[in-house]
Formats: sequence, structure tokens, C-alpha cells
Amino acid sequence: MTIINTIKLKMSDSLALTIIYTVGHFTIAVLCVYFITGASLQLATIDALVEPLLNALWLYVLHKVYFKYKKNYSS
Repeated sequence: MTIINTIKLKMSDSLALTIIYTVGHFTIAVLCVYFITGASLQLATIDALVEPLLNALWLYVLHKVYFKYKKNYSS
């Protein structure tokens, strides 16, 4: 069984749509930065990749802090 077949068997429609959406999101972000700011394509690509990763990190920290305080206040 090839890796492609394994992915097809294991991947649900939601995961496939999520991957397609993410690729589209990155592409749109690169093009927006490129055309709006006039940045180089390389810089626009870096921005399109780094910004969502920092947002994901922020969301993780936010959840940790929120549930820590929620636990303390509910006790």
C-alpha cells in the first residue's frame, strides 16, 4: 500500500477540506502581502507562514491561561 493510498483511506473529507483551505489561505495571504505592501515574494511567503503559526501559539497560550484561571475561580 502506497503512502498516497494510506492517506486517502485515513483522511476524512473534513481533513481534506481543511488542508485545501489552509493551502488557499497561505496563497491568499502571500498575494495580499505581495500586492498591498509591495514586499518581495519571498518575504510575503515568510509572512504568510509565520503569522498563522504565531496566532496558533497565541491561541494555545490563551487557552492555557484561560483554563488555569477558570479552574481557580470555580474552586
